[in-house]
Amino acid sequence: MNLENLKDWIGREEENLDVAAVPPLLALAATLDYAAPPWRSGEVPPLGHWLYFLPKTMQGMLDRDGHPRRGGFLPPVPLPRRMFAGGRLEFLAPIRQGEALRRRSTILSVEPKTGRSGPMLFVTVAHDVFVQDGHALRELQNIVYREAAAPGAAPSTDPADPADPAPSAVWERTVDADPTLLFRFSALTFNGHRIHYDRQYAEVVEGYPGLVVHGPLIATLLMDLFLRHNPGARISAFQFRAQRPVFDAQPFTLCGTPTADGASLWALDPAGRIAMQAEVEAA
Repeated sequence: MNLENLKDWIGREEENLDVAAVPPLLALAATLDYAAPPWRSGEVPPLGHWLYFLPKTMQGMLDRDGHPRRGGFLPPVPLPRRMFAGGRLEFLAPIRQGEALRRRSTILSVEPKTGRSGPMLFVTVAHDVFVQDGHALRELQNIVYREAAAPGAAPSTDPADPADPAPSAVWERTVDADPTLLFRFSALTFNGHRIHYDRQYAEVVEGYPGLVVHGPLIATLLMDLFLRHNPGARISAFQFRAQRPVFDAQPFTLCGTPTADGASLWALDPAGRIAMQAEVEAA
């Protein structure tokens, strides 16, 4: 399988326009179980920009997995599995509710690698969001493509990640990622990926033991854990990295410890292994 030619996609750009509408934020608050969320008044909360610039692919252009067919802006990767592996965000200026938004997306890198599970491809995309007053947000998004799992293989975003013991936490919260929560987040982000709502597809076709909890949902819940303990905080940066998937069969745990400039955050799967690690910086 030759993945090197996909490096031709490096440097590709696209632009999209949107408006920071209020109804999606109200729906996000309801999904997070808030009557009054701990966000800064009149602003889009940290990571709330994921509710905008949603894909508008026509139904007939979707691939078997529910994602847009490969090609176009993102490279036509032949590997069947794709996951949002992590990213880093810089919050440069507030995004006010109702503001016009412009996002410029650029493919920064396309890197083929080989892991214990076989060939993989890592794609890094930069998303720059602008408002009337200038540059509001920069996000580096890491996407990983992998081969289908072998029967009986243990699922992992990166098979080389060791199962390190989790540190002790100051904050903890248990989340029941049931199918309804996964459906609501898929609807909020217009995410058609079938691993999040189609159990038969997730288990039979992609070899998972259940519905997969969205990486962005876990990241959103980790950010929410910080804001629950620091209402109205001004976030300056956030980075996260998925280490292994979480599924809908059992509750998982959100954990956090304050640091001098923010907090260290992590999510534990039901076996107590780190599923995602994150760092938040507050101004």
